[in-house]
Amino acid sequence: MFLFIPADNFFLLLSVAWSSVCRRRHEGECHLTCFVSGSHELVHETRSHTRSSGEEEGKIGKGKQKAENGGRDSEQQQASKNKKAKVEGENRDGNGEPASDVAAEFEEFCKTTRLHLSINEMRRILEANEQDPSGSEDAVVPRCQDMMFYGRLEQCPVCHNQMDCSGSNYQCRGAYSEWSTCIYTTTDAPRIDRPVKIPEWIGDETVKEWIKKKASRRYPRRKLTSSNKPFAGLMISLSGRLSRTHQAWREKIEKHGGKVSNNIIGANCLVVSPAERERGGSSRVGEAMETNIPVVSENWLIDSIQKQQAQPLDAYDVVSDIVPEGRGIPWEKMDPNEEALESLTAELKLYGKRGVYKDSMLQEQGGFIFGKDGILYNCAFSLCDQGRGINEYCILQLIQVPEKNVHLYYKKGRVGDDPKADERVEEWNNEDDALKEFVRLFKEVTGNEFETWERENKFQKMHLKFYPIDMDDGIDVRHGGLSVRQLGVAAAHCKLEPLVANFMKVLCSQEIYRYAMMEMGYDSPDLPMGMVTDRHLRRCEEELLKFREDLKKAPDSSDEGDALWLDFANKWFTLMHSVRPFILKNFHELADHVAAGLECIRDINVASRLVGDMTGATIDDPLSDRYGRLGCSVAPLDKESDDHKMILKYLDTTYEPIEVGGVTYGISVENIFAVESGAGPSYEEVKKLPNKSLLWCGTRSSNLIRHLQKGLLPSVCHIPAPGYMFGKAIVCSDASAEAARYGFTAVDRPDGFLLLAVVSLGEQITEMSTAPDDAKELEEEKVSVKGLGRKKPDESQHFKWADDVKVPCGRLVASEHNSDRPLEYNEYAVYDPKQVCMRFVVAVKYEEQNEVVMAVE
Repeated sequence: MFLFIPADNFFLLLSVAWSSVCRRRHEGECHLTCFVSGSHELVHETRSHTRSSGEEEGKIGKGKQKAENGGRDSEQQQASKNKKAKVEGENRDGNGEPASDVAAEFEEFCKTTRLHLSINEMRRILEANEQDPSGSEDAVVPRCQDMMFYGRLEQCPVCHNQMDCSGSNYQCRGAYSEWSTCIYTTTDAPRIDRPVKIPEWIGDETVKEWIKKKASRRYPRRKLTSSNKPFAGLMISLSGRLSRTHQAWREKIEKHGGKVSNNIIGANCLVVSPAERERGGSSRVGEAMETNIPVVSENWLIDSIQKQQAQPLDAYDVVSDIVPEGRGIPWEKMDPNEEALESLTAELKLYGKRGVYKDSMLQEQGGFIFGKDGILYNCAFSLCDQGRGINEYCILQLIQVPEKNVHLYYKKGRVGDDPKADERVEEWNNEDDALKEFVRLFKEVTGNEFETWERENKFQKMHLKFYPIDMDDGIDVRHGGLSVRQLGVAAAHCKLEPLVANFMKVLCSQEIYRYAMMEMGYDSPDLPMGMVTDRHLRRCEEELLKFREDLKKAPDSSDEGDALWLDFANKWFTLMHSVRPFILKNFHELADHVAAGLECIRDINVASRLVGDMTGATIDDPLSDRYGRLGCSVAPLDKESDDHKMILKYLDTTYEPIEVGGVTYGISVENIFAVESGAGPSYEEVKKLPNKSLLWCGTRSSNLIRHLQKGLLPSVCHIPAPGYMFGKAIVCSDASAEAARYGFTAVDRPDGFLLLAVVSLGEQITEMSTAPDDAKELEEEKVSVKGLGRKKPDESQHFKWADDVKVPCGRLVASEHNSDRPLEYNEYAVYDPKQVCMRFVVAVKYEEQNEVVMAVE
């Protein structure tokens, strides 16, 4: 049974009660233990209900008179301030009272409720009004006070969970999905225009008297005003060429409450330009990393100002994987010692399903993963929830040590914060007890049963619980491969032609895979993303495709749209564990960091299975052995041959220097190899098809093994961004400049590869200057598409090569009506892999042409 309290009389009577209580405390008649300063703990002991009815009625009468005169007083104040009428109107509540008076009344109300209501009673009041009664006292007290004074809050419009007042805004901290915490905020939350319910058993004589007084006044309106000072208390340092001058950013930062320092020491963070990753990191970046100061992108400033709240630094981190000396070391200058790999990334601690986690130290005792009934008791987990600032991993293993008992190893920690990780190794005398503890921990971490996951691959993600990374039974190439220098000896004694041996040396080395995973942000040393199951990769692809469909049905509301992007980002960076997750915002980020990242990890997994474990040196000629597994013939072209000269001319005329961070890079050819993959169609088959062209394909070095072994395969999905805008197609270009963008990595990694493929475009070609809304029809009809770029090779210089293959060679010139085209160079999309034959691999080196020295502000 509930009683209803009219808003104005409830506040009025609480004020009366407060005056009465103060008087009786002075006279020794009332014995209340109030909130203790600092702890805010209320001990609700006894109340005295004795009072003079005449005196109380007099006080109530005065209160009524004041309430009745409130509207007239407001009118008089407004009439005396005509020049500020609009401002005054904006600063009054729904009853016409000044916002300052309402705020003062609310403050007094809060003091009174602390005297008359215990924490337990506040929880019951919240519960009676279908509001969240959970949480600490610091959460319950302001939530209850806000509701009783201003009215019940409506649910979050995005996830329909509880809204809370944080003081500067209203926040939703409910679950948007099993993957994500909602991050919706507002300064003006809607209220439910109904009286607050009070359980009858809570009321004493004072409360009962309050309830008897009826009133028709509305709840006052509470609109929080943000201080618009997201950088308050922060010291920020700037580095490099940003989108604005340092002085402009200094003024912006100071306007929003922060300070700018020219020194790294004492700064809360260092803001850098995107070019820092390509340039390898400046000396200032190195200094920041040495002192553990976060290094973030310029978007952190932009988003913090836009959202009027400092965003989590972790979400904008750009160098968690960079050491102060730089992002990498050129192959020819790398120290033979394996410690040189530390310049690329930390040592891999877990290489696959049979790998004993390095920090357990049990592998040094001959420990191995315990197995029983076909199950290996080795699990790795990931959890990313950027709404809560969570990016964590977990390792759970049963390890058998020879001539000793089974050991349980458990580690859970935040990515990049190893010293604070929860870690333990326990030896169990009883094997069954160890198995039970393993199963118990699995359920504690994930909310799922171990047997259901391991045997049936059934798993239901739970909010704020980990998701398993499905490791495969193999060895991550970052662990199984050797360094280039270590493979130098193998190349010197290899039976292959020397140039081919050196080519295989590069493909089997750790560096290109370590660097690629570092570049994409998937290089955590704790989880073997280079050795996951095909099932796990399919799950990632399915989630990407599902998200693309969800975007087509996305609501117009920007808040709901933002929540959808955030939810997918959390899902993606949980499945594809990343050292630097961030909130995805647009299709270009989806293409560059998700689709390309999936293809990169997929191809590195192919390389891991081909390279295997080369550390044991049990094979006399490991490079020849891996070349045999490749299933592809590779032969160097004679530099005096017509084919070699033709390719040099084609590359030279269709190349434009790449500009990164104010520095431009040219390109030179090291070697050219003729290739014939056993997986795709042969050249003899393709040359019989109509309308053939020799076109460029871009590739990372880490993707090359898969191309050679499996042939060129279509893109994973349709995204309206270069490389993916025509759907699941094999995409090529008639400009080597376009392919070179994929091969280029950074100034300290100058080596790369370009591919040349003979492509049959078919009898019919569809020309497009913009991305199609939906590529399904193109994928089904398998009609080739030519995407028109802003630049194209001069058609007067095109010529025919052998077997009537056209070479679209020519200096790049501006296309007609090119201003609004999203593509810079022409792209060709082919949907049937049988129409594409990889013909040449061009090994290149990127060379710095000029350097712009940026002035330090």
